[in-house]
Amino acid sequence: MKSTFPFVCTALLFAQSTALFAQNKPESIGSAVNTEYSELNPVMSPDGKTLYFGRKNHPQNKFGMAGTEQIAGSQDIWYSESLMGAWTTSRRMSEALNRDQYNTIYSVSPDGQTILVKGAYVNGQYETRGFSISKKTASGWEIPKKLDIPKYEKMSRGKNEYGYLSNDGKVLLMAFSEKKNSDEDDIYASFLEKDGTWSEPMNLGDDVNTDFTETTPFLAADGKTLYFSSNREGGKGSNDIWVCKRKDETWINWTEPTNLGEPINTDQYDAYYTISAAGDYAYFISSNNSLGKKDIFRLKLDQPKAVEVPASTTSPMAGGDKKPSDTKPTKTETTKSDPVVLVSGKVIDAKTGKVPVNTKIIYEDLTNGKELGVATPDPITGIYKIVLPYGKNYGITTKIEGYVGTSQNIDLTKLNGKYLEIEGKDMTVKPVEVGVKVEMNNIFFEFGKAALKPESYPELNRIAEFFKANKKIVSEISGHTDNVGSDEINNKLSQERADVVRNYLLTQGVPTERISAKGYGKTRPKVNNDTPENQAINRRVEFEILKN
Repeated sequence: MKSTFPFVCTALLFAQSTALFAQNKPESIGSAVNTEYSELNPVMSPDGKTLYFGRKNHPQNKFGMAGTEQIAGSQDIWYSESLMGAWTTSRRMSEALNRDQYNTIYSVSPDGQTILVKGAYVNGQYETRGFSISKKTASGWEIPKKLDIPKYEKMSRGKNEYGYLSNDGKVLLMAFSEKKNSDEDDIYASFLEKDGTWSEPMNLGDDVNTDFTETTPFLAADGKTLYFSSNREGGKGSNDIWVCKRKDETWINWTEPTNLGEPINTDQYDAYYTISAAGDYAYFISSNNSLGKKDIFRLKLDQPKAVEVPASTTSPMAGGDKKPSDTKPTKTETTKSDPVVLVSGKVIDAKTGKVPVNTKIIYEDLTNGKELGVATPDPITGIYKIVLPYGKNYGITTKIEGYVGTSQNIDLTKLNGKYLEIEGKDMTVKPVEVGVKVEMNNIFFEFGKAALKPESYPELNRIAEFFKANKKIVSEISGHTDNVGSDEINNKLSQERADVVRNYLLTQGVPTERISAKGYGKTRPKVNNDTPENQAINRRVEFEILKN
């Protein structure tokens, strides 16, 4: 390992091969985490509040101080939490996760309820190299369970392996070599299929991989920006940090990888890059000014600055005259990941005030109905967290056996800018029983009309499936307006909107006798019509269970 700071950051903007860096200084995250022992492989939770890492040869490790710094020895997974801006004294994770002599965490989901660890575990026992998933329950972390990646065991024949699970849980990035005992790793991807199985590893292609080593992949929260370590040509040391961006959904078309340059990359080994969704700090390992052999440091990331460079040159012009004929389109390329939004809320049973068992939260793109991911709320607090890129209209829906699905709308099509946290997107869920009313938050109409907008259909299709799954239910669809306009207009509009919803459900196979429609105009407001925001709340469509 290096004796200089191998720090890694994203606050970079490259114009072709030239980069500008903010000269922030790296800082130790403190003695609450760093010790006289080696702290390795930091993994930051997307919300930036929990830091996971490996600690080598600590007496409290499962295998204690076995080995030496030069030999594998023992390594267990530890963690620390950020409270009031300070890291708490680190603690060793449970035996459920520290089951072997060398234990490693690769990534953690945005909700903090799922982690990816090293090794394929079957019935609690290490079976072979590979990857396993552990989920958090009310009583602690589950024993890791093997991810069955077809052909992985035959393909992965080199000395090393590394993994990273995307924030949506649908893409597993892996670094390994298909050559026996080789350390010339390439980066591959396996995709979660609709039936819950994983695809065979797919090489990311020549845009990313070379005849040299590509390893320690880290996919930023935007789902597009890939950071990795490589000893390819053009680097400064044995391994440097590189970055590229995915161009499309094939996962084989990428921008040309860019070396992050000095002072990020040194003449030593640079790898293991991690940041939170906010992108405010980079976390890394260094042996310089450390308490032990290796400690965890962080670097404050600045916003990138634009640099314009003529397309015919490879560096910014120092000055001089140029004729109009010399001017060519300029190009500004960023190596900083795109900003995202961290959405959080709480899922609670309306009757008991408790967190329903086995709750899932589905989030989807309302423009095409594509499911983008599944989140799990904390089994004790009910708090869920989801990371969403800007530019889309999202629907978030609960899926719980025995409950009516409740939804939230997160429209990010008109927002853009820096990292943002949206809190308070709570969802109070209700059991399937007579008298329950549920608001359809993701049904949208043209202003002042009863014409459905296209983004309404994912919610409508889900409601149709609910009726098919609960064949005894009889329900009323009710339309409501605000207090703007006459009673006659509001009554008519609310009835027409209720009718449109009912008619669509009928086309999806819901029997006529099981669903009625009624417009109530402005007679049943949820809140006072005293602000535009409250008026929007009162303009709604609900369904009520009349019989079950």
